Amino acid sequence: MGFIQTARWELNRWSGNIKLFFLANILYQIGTGMFGVLYNLYIQELGYNDAMNGRVVSIQSLATAFLFVPIGLWGDRASRKKILIIGAMFSGAAFLLRSFISGEAGLIGLAVFTGLFASFFQVLSIPFLAENVKPKDRLRMFSYFSSLVLASQVIGSMGGGLLADGLQAAGFSTLASLQTVLALGGSATFAAFIPMLFVRERSSKGQALADQDAKDPSSTVAAENGSGSSSAKRAEESQTTGEFKTIGKFVAAQLLIGFGSGLVVPYLNLYFTNRFSASLSLMGILISLGQVMTIVSMLIGPTLARKVGQVKAVVIFQMLSLPFLLLTGFTHWFAVAAVSFLFRQALMNAANPIQSSIMIDRIADNRRGIANSLTQTAFMLGWATMGPVQSWLVTGYGSYWGYAITFSITGCLYVVASLLYFFMFRKTSPADARSAVEM
Repeated sequence: MGFIQTARWELNRWSGNIKLFFLANILYQIGTGMFGVLYNLYIQELGYNDAMNGRVVSIQSLATAFLFVPIGLWGDRASRKKILIIGAMFSGAAFLLRSFISGEAGLIGLAVFTGLFASFFQVLSIPFLAENVKPKDRLRMFSYFSSLVLASQVIGSMGGGLLADGLQAAGFSTLASLQTVLALGGSATFAAFIPMLFVRERSSKGQALADQDAKDPSSTVAAENGSGSSSAKRAEESQTTGEFKTIGKFVAAQLLIGFGSGLVVPYLNLYFTNRFSASLSLMGILISLGQVMTIVSMLIGPTLARKVGQVKAVVIFQMLSLPFLLLTGFTHWFAVAAVSFLFRQALMNAANPIQSSIMIDRIADNRRGIANSLTQTAFMLGWATMGPVQSWLVTGYGSYWGYAITFSITGCLYVVASLLYFFMFRKTSPADARSAVEM
């Protein structure tokens, strides 16, 4: 009862914009959750091999990465609300079409189309949330947001797998059941634009001044008084240069994570079905349990960050995930693989909202879109380039050693990325110190 009362009190504190934005993301992520679990199985059911799945994942990731930077720049200069509405509508339409297209050209073409519009939500969600939340509340709200995204994917992935198996038990063919569930997922994603229509846009200038005031009150006063001294201009140019150097550091770390993730994450359902012959329902439940554990770890993330610092918390979560990653890749027993997968999933992803908070604290509002887009581009480039490598390794070395090798390479990349992240960001910025006090 105490938890329910606390949750109700917290929910009542949220603004109308946050509630609408979270509702839109629930719908959007339910659809993507269904596709994440079932779409490559749908491609397999059409008669295509693993290489085709690798091509679809790679080209979709490449298309997403291609549009990240333009969307980031567009979002920093235009209405993020309107861009998110466009992204939801076209992503949903693409999912609906993909539910029934079976030809190779259609699969590849719609993968490109989906990838382009998926970038809208991926790039602009965090900047949109940041501009609607007070600086002192950002880490906590980012944790709530990431947890809500995963919870929605749980509903999509678990519900999708159970519904597909239920339809097959009712007499549907495997192909027809997958198409039906995927179409439902596409409809949910399309409906995400409706809550966004009622979001009230904030003044970007007012938000920028608020963020600037939080960092340096005197600079805000000078800006409002129209002070255009050469010293102020040099200071602004120096700040801009420093911010882009900081963005470059985030990009380098995310590129390594993207390479490692791209070898494993898009193919986890194929790993379990190929190595252990897991059913659709079991696969959906397993992935959903992994997301539930991630939700819990994300909610305790701010507590760990408060005790050891945000950067150390990121590194601790990522390093703790590595033994479970390797155990998943090398075990012959399904139970061990399942438990290891759950812990790896929870620990590695628990760092995501903390990383978002670290980046947002170091970057001004008018460059948050491009900062998030560049880091997302680096991550997706990893996915785009690793698809053919993964399929080549699994095809060449089989369902045991092929996956064991890919999991091992991923572990090495994660170690390097974590160490790089620590040495680049271990020095506490003024924003970090202020955030730690305010939490």
